[in-house]
Amino acid sequence: MGSLPSPPRPVTPPPSPENSTSNYQVFGSFCPRDQLPNTNRSNSIDSYNPSNNTWSHITSIPGLLENYVLKGFAMVSLRDSIYVIGGRLCHKETAQGSQDSDDYAEEDVKVLPVVLCFNVGSNQWSESCAPLGTPRYDFACSICENKMGLSSAEVYDPEPDIWAPLPNMSILRYKCVGVTWQGKFYVVGGFAEREDSDPGLFMVLRSSADVMWPLDVPPNQIVTMNGRLFRCGDCLNARKGHTEVYDGVNMIWNELDGSERALNVDWRQNQRLYLPMAPIGTHLYFLTGCRTAGDSSRTMSRVHVFDTSAAASKTWRSFEPMEEEGERAL
Repeated sequence: MGSLPSPPRPVTPPPSPENSTSNYQVFGSFCPRDQLPNTNRSNSIDSYNPSNNTWSHITSIPGLLENYVLKGFAMVSLRDSIYVIGGRLCHKETAQGSQDSDDYAEEDVKVLPVVLCFNVGSNQWSESCAPLGTPRYDFACSICENKMGLSSAEVYDPEPDIWAPLPNMSILRYKCVGVTWQGKFYVVGGFAEREDSDPGLFMVLRSSADVMWPLDVPPNQIVTMNGRLFRCGDCLNARKGHTEVYDGVNMIWNELDGSERALNVDWRQNQRLYLPMAPIGTHLYFLTGCRTAGDSSRTMSRVHVFDTSAAASKTWRSFEPMEEEGERAL
């Protein structure tokens, strides 16, 4: 599973707000949830074009055998390239003793230190990037000053192609969120096991170096846009019916005016397959994927756009939905 990266910055400034989206693409890594004829269950990378509301298959993560998938990796964009960092290699195979050919089990193989770079302009992969110092998965990652910071804790400079250690965090944590804000790399939320506790019990932590806000449940995703922080849902529920914006003066999260709109079936928790959020200009793009009703295995994807600069009554737009055979997940 990979996070949806921020769109690569355009080489030249967009000529006008009306067509500025033509300079951006949103990239995500997907893998099938079910087995269809002639289907490889490995990771693919697709892109969404907000200017014409279309998804396109771009490439597949290289080096994976058929029905092997990479999970828990980080995916970030820097300049005109996408980086895939670390992850947990898993094998999908028919469940032992199952009579159903569609009943698959997932087996962990190993944790990888690999770093892969895909250049969007040349449409080529580079597998020669320096590997992580330690194999990792389920970590936070964000771009800060053209370098990639990891919560676990290393920093990568792509120019000399070197990983350097960061100061250790006060406590180890998993499934945290990384965000760059005001020139700093923040690690938010996560789960960590206490040395004196039951191994099955976990506690919720706050951000690392500077305590910014308390969180009852670790966040699902936090993005920065024009110097402001936005979040949608938490790790238990990717959409809670509204979006929140951070008040840095009072150090609290507030509900974003107009963001509470209910958006049909693709917000329903039991049908949802994925719901990442991507910032472009003054807009937040919510890329939803849900399981369609009926016996057939199909995915309906639909994009909803929230304009943070508009009046509350004109904040939302929804594009036409698209359907495809099979279920896929980020």
